[in-house]
Amino acid sequence: MVRPYTVTRGRTRPDAAAVDIELITVLAAEPGADPETCGDALGEDHLALLRRCEGHPRSVAELASQTDLPVAVVRVLLGDLLDAGRIHVVSPAVSGEAPDVGVLRHVIDGLKSL
Repeated sequence: MVRPYTVTRGRTRPDAAAVDIELITVLAAEPGADPETCGDALGEDHLALLRRCEGHPRSVAELASQTDLPVAVVRVLLGDLLDAGRIHVVSPAVSGEAPDVGVLRHVIDGLKSL
């Protein structure tokens, strides 16, 4: 078993990631970011996260649960991958339509009845 601070080399925050990496942040591998050709710059835990981001965007929470690593460690490792240009943040789709007020009222009424 390796201690989390060893995996991150004692860091508790990403070095220079320009993005705040929250639990709901969704990330995807850059096209052509093959984990097998990353060289020695990234560790095995970095590569495991990169493999999981290939083909299907994943949230930080999802990646942490799949890798059995603490969320703080996953954030640091994802920051390294962002800085290395191996992954990118996926922006949420923005709908041009306003939510249906009737549906929202129905949901609120349902929650109140609980």
